[in-house]
Order: sequence, then C-alpha cells, then structure tokens
Amino acid sequence: MKPQRFITLLFGLMLVFTPLLFRTASAEPKPEGQRYTASLIAPSAGAVLVPGQVYRIQWRSNLPDMDLSLCETELRLSLDGGRTFTWITGERDPTVKYFDWTVPNTPTNTAVLDIHFGCLGYYPETSSIQRRSAFIIGQQH
Repeated sequence: MKPQRFITLLFGLMLVFTPLLFRTASAEPKPEGQRYTASLIAPSAGAVLVPGQVYRIQWRSNLPDMDLSLCETELRLSLDGGRTFTWITGERDPTVKYFDWTVPNTPTNTAVLDIHFGCLGYYPETSSIQRRSAFIIGQQH
C-alpha cells in the first residue's frame, strides 16, 4: 500500500472512531426516566444558620439508572439568591445524600444551595439549584 493511501486510511479511521473514544457529556440526550433531580431537605426555606456551627445539609435525589462509579455530586453555595456560586465540597459519592458543613461567616438573607451532579463522559454536569429553599446565614455573635 502506498504511504499516501495508508495515511488517508488511518485519518479516515481516526475520524470514525474518535467520537466513540471521547464521548462528551452533552452528546446524547437522556431518556425521560434517566434525568437527575434533587430536592433539599435541610436547611429548609427561611432557616437561620449561625456562622461557625456545624450544620448537616441533607437532600433527596433521583440518580440515573447507570454505573455511578464515574459519577460525583458537589455542593455549591450562592450568597446572592442563585446568581453566582462557589463550591463548598469537592467531588463526593452521589449515593451519600448529606454533608456536615461548617457555616461560614458570610451573612446573607438569600443563601441558596446547588446540588450538582455529573458522570465523567456519561452524564452531563447538571445543576439542581434550590431557590425555593433559600435560607439565612446570620451575623456571628
């Protein structure tokens, strides 16, 4: 086989197989029963948390029916009602649905949590912003 044809053949095979090797999280829509959802149990809407206290954040979630070994959940906090967020956890086991959090000294009347979920290459990074459960972080005494 001539080198030019061989290179063309290799390039063609690469174009065919690369998408299979590097599936992106947004490549395929998920069936209706496979959607991720989460709902906050605690803190509840209007709860007042005190800086420095250790508070157990708890939630329910419906996880996709798939191997969760490449999946993770992260918690994010917004101090401005859900416009901007910062991470309060790193990657966590998505089957663990609580986190013991030390409340920061960041007073706000509009704290909101996002229970973020995703699976590397298999399920898109998905926010579940809990705006209906906005809570208060009070002043430190």
